[in-house]
Amino acid sequence: MKRPTIADVARRAGVSKGAVSYALNGQPGVSEATRQRILAIATEIGFSPSSAARALSAATAKAVGLALCRPARTLGIEPFFMALISGVEAELSARSYALTLQVVADHDAEIAVYRRWWGERRVDGVLVCDLRTDDQRIPALEQLRLPAVVIGGPGGTGELASLFSDDAAALTEAVEYLVALGHRRIARVGGLPDLRHTEIRTEAFAAVCRRLGLAEAVTVFSDYTGEEGGRATRRLLSANPRPTAVIYDNDVMAIAGLSVAQEMGLTVPTDLSIVAWDDSPLCRLVHPPLTALGRDISAYGAHAARHLLGVIAGEPATRVRDETPQLTPRGSTAPPGQR
Repeated sequence: MKRPTIADVARRAGVSKGAVSYALNGQPGVSEATRQRILAIATEIGFSPSSAARALSAATAKAVGLALCRPARTLGIEPFFMALISGVEAELSARSYALTLQVVADHDAEIAVYRRWWGERRVDGVLVCDLRTDDQRIPALEQLRLPAVVIGGPGGTGELASLFSDDAAALTEAVEYLVALGHRRIARVGGLPDLRHTEIRTEAFAAVCRRLGLAEAVTVFSDYTGEEGGRATRRLLSANPRPTAVIYDNDVMAIAGLSVAQEMGLTVPTDLSIVAWDDSPLCRLVHPPLTALGRDISAYGAHAARHLLGVIAGEPATRVRDETPQLTPRGSTAPPGQR
């Protein structure tokens, strides 16, 4: 997991370290074709000219990176990430580490950030969120040999360390609870469909509904915002027959769904039961308070940070299963037609 050096670039390019220095610093002494080849290799392995002097030192950055590919406006209103970051920061500060946070536009930009951070010795390792199917960040990080912990899984994390919870078991528990109350028409408002945890939840929802004979179960996808969650709810509740219970993939969409149901003249939980994922304080402040699948997100962030610090220290990259979200029934769920 050593950082890339000028010698690594020279070896990959088949030239001397002096030629690499000329190319990186824009000096004469190499052909333009060789210069471009050296620059491309340096970018690929995460080495930059500004890292040359510091690469001679074995000192660590004492910082961990977190690049988030989410609109900044959604990060500010989604309790999950605020709690996760607070847990990460608490663990890091106790070890005299800093957190370097950056919002990026897409995964190409995120990979470029990793290369720059690693090449310039900005961070000693990174936390990776929002694991996607066929996620290109995984092979990029493996190639860089940048210490990393993926917050997500299981599966799809390559050789990188990971921390995950059993979302399938939690989703199954929520559906079985609603069925025990007497619900037969259950819908789900999922998150972004290309996220790995969305895929896991979708598969678990379909499997438990098949097993319990819920032929009218349906999942619609959204983007975790209240606006899109509200639109998805309006479409579901305008159907005939409409669902008598809806499970939401986060608390923000669940609260928006509660508002839409009340706007459409439906009473929660008499006409519609609601279950939220991520039991934030928001779930307890609305009326009725929301039944929710919850866990200690701050502790989850702290566990991820601790796992990453272990990887940075040279511990093996392992896959760790964290606490499974637990269902907490509240006033938003009841048997169909009953308060």
